Amino acid sequence: MTEQVPGPVGPTQPADEPDTVAALAARDREREDALAELFHTHHVGLVRLASLLGAEADAEDVVAEGFYELHRRWGRLRSRDAALPYLRAVIVNLVRMRTRHLMVTRRHVEVGPLDVGSAESEVLVKDDQRAVVRALAKLPDRQREALVLRYWGNLREAEIAEAMGISTGAVKSHVSRGMASLTKELGADT
Repeated sequence: MTEQVPGPVGPTQPADEPDTVAALAARDREREDALAELFHTHHVGLVRLASLLGAEADAEDVVAEGFYELHRRWGRLRSRDAALPYLRAVIVNLVRMRTRHLMVTRRHVEVGPLDVGSAESEVLVKDDQRAVVRALAKLPDRQREALVLRYWGNLREAEIAEAMGISTGAVKSHVSRGMASLTKELGADT
C-alpha cells in the first residue's frame, strides 16, 4: 500500500477550474466595461424615461439606483444583451415605488411641496412637448408607463410587457386606453 502525501492545507481547485483569481478578475473587468458602455450609451435616455414615467426631480437618482441594482445582479443575467431590458424594468419599478411612497407621504403632510420640475426635466422637455407631458401625468400609472415605453422608448409590446411585468395583451389594452385618454385630454386643451 502506498502512502499518500498530504497536500496543501485548505481548499484547492483543479487547474481547469473556471473560478481562478485571474478568471474572476477578468469577469469583473468585463462587467465593469459592459456597465460603463451601457451607462455612456443609454444614461441620458434612461433619465428621460424615468422623468417621463413620473420620477421628475428624482430621475437621476432613480437611474443611478437602477445601475446599482444591475451591477449587483450582473451575474444573474442570462446574457449581456439582457442588461438593458433588465435596467428598464428596474427603472419602471423604482418609479412605481417612488410614486406609491409619495402618495402615502403626501396624505400625511398638511402642506404639500410645490410642484416644481427639476432643472433636468425642464431642459429635457421642450415647450411644445409640455402639454403632452402634462396630459401624460394625468394618466393612470400603467397607461403612462406603457405609452412612454412604446412611443418614447420605441419598444415592442413583448419588451414593454417584460419591463412592466404584465402580459402583451395588457400592454395593448393600456396603450389603447392611454391613447384614447391623451387624445381626449389634448383635444380639450385646443
